[in-house]
Amino acid sequence: ELYSKYEELLRKTGETSYQVSKATGVGQNTLSNWKTGRSQPKVDKLQKIADHFGVPVSHFLNDTTTPVQ
Repeated sequence: ELYSKYEELLRKTGETSYQVSKATGVGQNTLSNWKTGRSQPKVDKLQKIADHFGVPVSHFLNDTTTPVQ
């Protein structure tokens, strides 16, 4: 699931969703809605998060359990 991959990146970097929100401009409400499944991320916002973590957008889209290095 997309959000679980996001949470994995948070754990690896030691960041909080608040910090990622501030750094990327993606609102906390948006992140919360992804978590609860109320909405799916738009490509532009997903790109900002991918760029922030230094991973390709495909990291979130691929249905693989390969851990991030």
